[in-house]
Amino acid sequence: MSDLSRNLLDVLGPFDASAVAPVGLDRMESRLMVAGELRPSSDGGLLININPATGEQVGEVADASPDDARVAVAAARRALSNTTWSSDSAFRAKCLRQLCSALERNAADFRTALVTEIGCPARMTFADQFDFAVTKLAFYSDLLETYEFTDPLGDLPTFGAVLHRQLWREPVGLVAAITPWNLPVELMLAKVGGALAGGNAIILKPSPLAPWCATILGRIIVEETDIPAGVVAVLPSARMETAQVLTSSPDVDAIAFTGSTQTGEAVMRAASSKLTKVCLELGGKSPSIFLPDVDAAAVLPFAAGIAMFNAGQSCIMPSRMLVPIEQFEQCLDFAVEGLKAVHWGDPWSPNTFLGPLISSDRRNEVVGIVSRSADQGARIVCGGNAIPGPGYFMEPTLIADHDGSSEAARQEIFGPVVVMTPYTSVEHAIELANDTEFGLAAYVWGASAERAEKVGRRIRAGMVGINGGQFTSADMPFGGMRRSGIGREWGVAGMEEFLETRTMATRLPLKSGAPNEPSGN
Repeated sequence: MSDLSRNLLDVLGPFDASAVAPVGLDRMESRLMVAGELRPSSDGGLLININPATGEQVGEVADASPDDARVAVAAARRALSNTTWSSDSAFRAKCLRQLCSALERNAADFRTALVTEIGCPARMTFADQFDFAVTKLAFYSDLLETYEFTDPLGDLPTFGAVLHRQLWREPVGLVAAITPWNLPVELMLAKVGGALAGGNAIILKPSPLAPWCATILGRIIVEETDIPAGVVAVLPSARMETAQVLTSSPDVDAIAFTGSTQTGEAVMRAASSKLTKVCLELGGKSPSIFLPDVDAAAVLPFAAGIAMFNAGQSCIMPSRMLVPIEQFEQCLDFAVEGLKAVHWGDPWSPNTFLGPLISSDRRNEVVGIVSRSADQGARIVCGGNAIPGPGYFMEPTLIADHDGSSEAARQEIFGPVVVMTPYTSVEHAIELANDTEFGLAAYVWGASAERAEKVGRRIRAGMVGINGGQFTSADMPFGGMRRSGIGREWGVAGMEEFLETRTMATRLPLKSGAPNEPSGN
């Protein structure tokens, strides 16, 4: 194995053979969690869970009905009205710590669920797919130790009296959270952590393609925490009607959604009829600019390989590589070197970096985008094909597009594909980077961090990484602009998304002997 291959694997996480042995699938949870109970779907509906690395059915999970959603909404409203959950931040901190501990105790169950139902390499569960997410959740229990939900604004003399002014922040109420399959634990905990820390109730509807991660979460909340019944519900479902109950109910106060921009638009339309607050984390087409002074031979192979993270199924992947035109062909060679260092195969293997795509339909979509881009004049430098055999694997793919106009260069692909486009000047590179409807993440590589930061500040993206800098720690708000979404997750902002800010002004008489405020005319 090459040094580059080892370096890429190190990014996924450490490999502890004693900790990655899969548990039996009988440990997976098939029930919904509603009103503090684990139960089947009210009408007996079931989801079929498929292992994308093999294409085989591995289990069944309850498919929540619209009635299940209505019961969960009613239970959440009761919990908000009849418990001290919303007002007792110390209790919430205690429960979040219980949840973190329970997640750690049940790590083997989550690792098995992640590898089995989404096909991510087992190494990833020691980093972004699980361990890092649990560590980030702890941020919110710590935040509650110091966060001020009330804030005196000071007294203001006015017209013979004093205005005593106060600001306070309180829970928005009931949050409906709809999450995707690509990083299921991370994306669930971002919403669960922010909402619960703020004193809200939350109904979680995970993707039907990754139900186990959510149902196991529901089980440990019921069995291993003191979170009151009704405060959290877990409703995996493939039914549009179930989602519609959550997005259109007048008893839902906020909707948090992560997924495609097109689906985010539909969620926003449904929420608009009730003016429900929305937090949307949507698509991306993230540029990665390699400045003329960068050592391309040193950084570009690694950057190309990293773009295969999670089989490219991540909205922040640097899928658009912008390089100096005079170095274009050489940079293509460097990128091919990086993609050749990416090992694909059994997700349980310590040497696997690239797992499968989530489904055969998703793989067909990605292959189709690559094929159509070739018809549009782009050059397929390497890859572009489905890998024969069981499972939904695809070759790491590099596309050369001289003007960045192809479908692959402009649309989010969500697969193991990078597109390289040349620029004629740094100004041209910035223009290309901003020539997109998205604005989620961006990356800049340069010999001078100061110069690279100046370029990064001019890219219209919610998050910018300089020379490999990461922006995914717990205290850094995550989110984008334009068609990449509205609002932020993680950090203090991730809790404040689910808070309402209120103010009060009380007119008090001046104390005896105090000077009067001039009336003025």
